[in-house]
Amino acid sequence: MKNTRRDFLKAAAVTGAGALLIPTMANGAIKKKPATERHPIILKENAVILFQGDSITDAGRDRKNSEPNNTEAIGHGYAFFAAGQLLEKFAEKKLKIFNRGVSGNKVYQLRERWDEDCIALNPDVVSILIGVNDYWHTLDGGYKGTLEKFTTDYRELLNYTKQKLPGVQLIICEPYTLKGGGAIKPEQWYPMFDEYRKATKQLAVEFNAVYVPFQTMYDKGIKRAPDRYWAPDGIHPGLPGADLMAKGWLKSTGLRKKGKKKKED
Repeated sequence: MKNTRRDFLKAAAVTGAGALLIPTMANGAIKKKPATERHPIILKENAVILFQGDSITDAGRDRKNSEPNNTEAIGHGYAFFAAGQLLEKFAEKKLKIFNRGVSGNKVYQLRERWDEDCIALNPDVVSILIGVNDYWHTLDGGYKGTLEKFTTDYRELLNYTKQKLPGVQLIICEPYTLKGGGAIKPEQWYPMFDEYRKATKQLAVEFNAVYVPFQTMYDKGIKRAPDRYWAPDGIHPGLPGADLMAKGWLKSTGLRKKGKKKKED
């Protein structure tokens, strides 16, 4: 995405399929738990958490600021809201949270900068939201990528990450679109973009990663308010969209802050 999209994101934030593996047992087939129900993320003391992706994760962050837990370095999107919750809830663990999302990135561009922007940070948890540009740029940017390239590049990136960081906990986020957003022309996006979404879920199962179903979250959200309320252009979240994503991310990872139960009268 171009700088104009990056600028839009910052302004908007401020203003506001594949089958699962089925092992065959003597007493019948038993399905594995869906990726969204797999083991929660475990945070040790001094754990390093890294948010990665494109402009949705970038969210207008100051790329000259490389410090962890810094408001400007984390940006104004879902990573900011999620980081705030994590740093408050797990204050005693002394977490270090980084955002290295870059506006306009596709999977192969993540790989080009992965050694510096991921491996060098030695993260314990890596959360990736990528995919919208891998399809979008085939529509308006002259990019010649395909679904096969997206899936192959993503798988290779995840394999490389596991090789370099054997103990890393992976979080794969579902790319999404809101059909009523200003940048979305349904006849161009669907049904092809749905295949990119399905591919990320397949990869989450393959790599035993936590899966964050952002599309499902937004589909529920638009029953309460119009598409543009959550993401004006159908891709970049506004203030409520970023908060919705952060809460969904925390819930999917098992890290959501729980309030105290009220005593019955």
